Amino acid sequence: QVPDDNGSDDGMELVAGRRRAAVRLRGEGWLAQLTRFALVGGSSNVLYALAFLSLRADGTLEANIIGVVVSTMLANELHRRLTFHAADRVHWFDAQWEGGALAVLGLVLSSVVIALMHVFRPSAGGLTQALLVIAVSALAGGVRFIFLRGWVFAPTVAPDYLAE
Repeated sequence: QVPDDNGSDDGMELVAGRRRAAVRLRGEGWLAQLTRFALVGGSSNVLYALAFLSLRADGTLEANIIGVVVSTMLANELHRRLTFHAADRVHWFDAQWEGGALAVLGLVLSSVVIALMHVFRPSAGGLTQALLVIAVSALAGGVRFIFLRGWVFAPTVAPDYLAE
């Protein structure tokens, strides 16, 4: 170990701490997966917001649908590869189909919220609309994590009677 300028080993401890955190983040535990899920979700929400804001002049419901489809496809693939390390056991199409089916709930919910906003707050700006949809999507995301982890990307384990 090499002490830093003030003679302490704080710099080395910081580097070691970062390495431990990075190793934990690559793990298969639920907390590591939830952390990666949130990072992927945040990235796909940024993509959603950009798509929504750039397309809303053509209609907010249309922009919402396109934004959800594009960001969901990206998120499903990132979850398959990064969040759940399932690229070797779950085919791309299966991840899109099953993960997409779960995303329909979020799409319906966000579309209803936009429709209600047009009724109750017709002057709301695009950023307000996008933030509201992202908040609704975050709620649906919690449910989505549970189902993706336990159903779509769950490790396949053969039943005991097949192992014999």
